[in-house]
Amino acid sequence: MAEVNTAGILTFVRTLGRNGLGAPLVVVMLLAMVVVPLPPFLLDVFFTFNIALSLIVLLVSIYALRPLDFAVFPTILLIATLLRLGLNVASTRVVLLEGHQGTGAAGQVIESFGEFVVGGNYAVGLIVFIILVIINFVVVTKGAGRIAEVSARFTLDAMPGKQMAIDADLNAGLIDQDEARKRRTEVGREADFYGAMDGASKFVRGDAVAGILITVINIIGGFAVGMVQHDLAAGEAAQIYALLTIGDGLVAQIPALVLSTAAGIIVTRVSASETMGDQVAGQLFNDPRALGVTAGLLGVMGVIPGMPNFPFLLLAGAAGGGAWWLSRHQKQKAEAEAEAEAKAQPAAAPPGPETRELSWDDVPLVDPIGLEVGYRLIPLVDKAQGGQLMPRIKGVRKKLSQELGFLVPAVHIRDNLELSPNAYRITLLGVSVGEAEIHPDREMAINPGQVYGEVPGLSGKDPAFGLEAVWIELRHKDQAQSLGYTVVDPTTVVATHLSQIIQSHAHELLGHDEVQQLLQQLAKGAPKLVEDLVPKLLPLSVVVRVLQSLLAEGIPIRDMRTIAETLAEQATRTQNAGVLTAGVRAALSRLIVQKINGLANDLQVITLAPELEQILLRSVQASDDGGGGLEPGLAERLHQGLSDTAKAQEMAGRPAVLLVSGPIRELLARFVKHTIPQLHVLAYNEVPESMQLRIVGTIGN
Repeated sequence: MAEVNTAGILTFVRTLGRNGLGAPLVVVMLLAMVVVPLPPFLLDVFFTFNIALSLIVLLVSIYALRPLDFAVFPTILLIATLLRLGLNVASTRVVLLEGHQGTGAAGQVIESFGEFVVGGNYAVGLIVFIILVIINFVVVTKGAGRIAEVSARFTLDAMPGKQMAIDADLNAGLIDQDEARKRRTEVGREADFYGAMDGASKFVRGDAVAGILITVINIIGGFAVGMVQHDLAAGEAAQIYALLTIGDGLVAQIPALVLSTAAGIIVTRVSASETMGDQVAGQLFNDPRALGVTAGLLGVMGVIPGMPNFPFLLLAGAAGGGAWWLSRHQKQKAEAEAEAEAKAQPAAAPPGPETRELSWDDVPLVDPIGLEVGYRLIPLVDKAQGGQLMPRIKGVRKKLSQELGFLVPAVHIRDNLELSPNAYRITLLGVSVGEAEIHPDREMAINPGQVYGEVPGLSGKDPAFGLEAVWIELRHKDQAQSLGYTVVDPTTVVATHLSQIIQSHAHELLGHDEVQQLLQQLAKGAPKLVEDLVPKLLPLSVVVRVLQSLLAEGIPIRDMRTIAETLAEQATRTQNAGVLTAGVRAALSRLIVQKINGLANDLQVITLAPELEQILLRSVQASDDGGGGLEPGLAERLHQGLSDTAKAQEMAGRPAVLLVSGPIRELLARFVKHTIPQLHVLAYNEVPESMQLRIVGTIGN
């Protein structure tokens, strides 16, 4: 029968929770306890529930892996505080009304705490109560409140830096949109949690103060009620009401102390995939030397005459035994790891002269993309040592392959003893295209342009974008983020640098094999188009040159159907790769402009004066290869005008776009590619008809 009743109660509670009535009913019941008189039996039940609730909260705080696993703690703390205050008011009413009948008038729980815990002596009980309040108020609550306050401030200050780090990982392809959204939510929850804990600690402090005042008022009020209304002697009144009041106070203060301890544990926890017990055992008893020295000191104190020898020598023996066991365990673990590493090493080749004849296998092909690392960076790429660089590089390749439109080749990683220990080198087709030094035991704090202070560390530069940076120790990470720095780990630095190099050299990575794969993929959905295009209308080499030209100017080739259809249409008139590229650019106009201008409906452009455009047009027409050339003086004036206007657009936060006629677009694109990289050169037919143009500058001759 009891099982049926229990099941029915649980079902009822779950139904209330699903209907959204559970929390409102609990709060209303807590407030009703202040007004509605409660019989002693219900007081016993609620006092017992209060103790049970505090123990559950304490154990959940201990077993939580990180503070956010118990994010509802501030709310529970408020509810528990209201419960204690409501019980204090309800018990005060019963004590003052029924206390003259004896110490059992307010229920068995209060009587037990008054009689058993303090031995029936109200003077001892008062002292114990005051000590508990001092421990709770001065030590635990004050310390936990200060930690929560500081944690809330640093967490809020570090939010911009954490958000920028998430954006950096997202842009580098290390995480996807879902993971970025999850991390942003986690950052927001962390700030909300520590802010709530800062406020919740004030509940506990206020509850401690209220407990002192309620106890004083109950003793004075009970003494007066007993003598005036019930004609009790002064000694008898003091004995009865003091014991009841002290019992009531202890019943409330002990759960309050437990909850304060839980709050202190929560705010002092460090996020980790271990419970508090595992962290304490793994960090406090990790070094056998600490236990060994402790055992020696205890042993010396144990043999001093007059000292309690047995407890000191007992604990000295326990500490010494623990130190011996830890030392032996660590030695066995190191030997097992060394043996496993030796077994994993390939057997050395037997000595002797080389007798095998050379073959073409001894002439290795160069790797499309290579990454060479110094010996101190090997742990970053070794999965057995926890290295995360290889998964990061895989993420970079996946993201860039989706963005560029073709499969980025695999990155071949190897160590290079000729490099300095902390250096790495990125190669492209066997040629070095990037090199930098990183510190694997530190993190890079990048200055995004505006920071509010300096952090100690080793000065450096972000290898991907050349921004000023500082290599900081891990303990300064929160400080750097609160000052506005973007903090990234060494693995992210290398992955971002690699991503930037692959994007800028994507056209060099696209060859005949890759284009053939693209056409085979397109043939699955449009077989006739591919069959007519290659090799009937165009040779594969021309298609490769067109696609390489698009990638060289930062245009992805994801829309292969549109590219192939445009090439098939233009191929009947010309097979010149430059002309075909111009036609494909016009067909991809919406993609090109959206990549430059986003989703805006208006486009601010820079134009050339008609006289200057005619001069450039004649230069292109007079050239044999159609590339044209510029007279040095004219080129210098043109470059200066374009540079000044592009900088003005950049300062205004708008893209710099030069709009010219089609025949001279390629000439000017080559002219500004390396000297004014932020300037985009478009032809008139590369702007969608729906786009509204606004001229912000005209360059004359």
